[in-house]
Amino acid sequence: MATPISSSHTTALTKTYHLPVPEFPSTLSLTPFPLSLKPNSRAELLAKNTPLVDFPRRRALKWRTGVYFFAGFSTKKKDAEDLKEELFEAIKLLERGAEATPEEQERVDQIARKLEAVNKIKEPLKSELLNGKWELLYTTSQSVLQTKRLKLLRPNGKIYQAINVDTLRAQNMETWPFFNQATANLVPLNAKKVAVKFDFFRISGLIPIKNPGSGRGQLEITYLDEELRISRGDRGNLFILKMADPSYRVPL
Repeated sequence: MATPISSSHTTALTKTYHLPVPEFPSTLSLTPFPLSLKPNSRAELLAKNTPLVDFPRRRALKWRTGVYFFAGFSTKKKDAEDLKEELFEAIKLLERGAEATPEEQERVDQIARKLEAVNKIKEPLKSELLNGKWELLYTTSQSVLQTKRLKLLRPNGKIYQAINVDTLRAQNMETWPFFNQATANLVPLNAKKVAVKFDFFRISGLIPIKNPGSGRGQLEITYLDEELRISRGDRGNLFILKMADPSYRVPL
């Protein structure tokens, strides 16, 4: 035979449900339903009629009281595929970064850092996954975006970067409307960072111009898989690229 709950039990349970929240206005509630019990009515009714079997329901109610407000703050780590989907969603309307606000830039950078933290390719310069032609999806580099120019005078078509690990060659390619190109030698600084030394530029893809010596920089590959590459330049710029053609070869 079930033993009824004493009024002391009910009072203890009632006290457990009350959450002091002095920092919130009185019009706000942490829970979607009322939890307070009147000691002379509802509590007495529970004390007389509630059996012990009702405890699981009360524990569930207590759990909802303590956890409901924090439901959106999940501590579960996302895997790389979830983070990639989140990243693609965050950048898809940003016009390669040209339309990104500072807040959007910060959000993209945070997602990129989460991906970098789960990167499995620790030595990308030794990985064949790096080979091929990559499409630039997003960057913070003003030298690429040219946002101070009129939109008609910016590169509006797709932009690609190709890398060949075996020859340590790279190539940047603009499409519409300028079709400019640049080729470079890569000098490894460590297993994921290179010095970039441009040797030739091509205006409209036709007129070759030898680099006078000023075109150089550094590039670190911070995330790599068969679909996505994240790189960071020596000036703090972020580059996010998606594989377009793994068979493409950079001219020697």
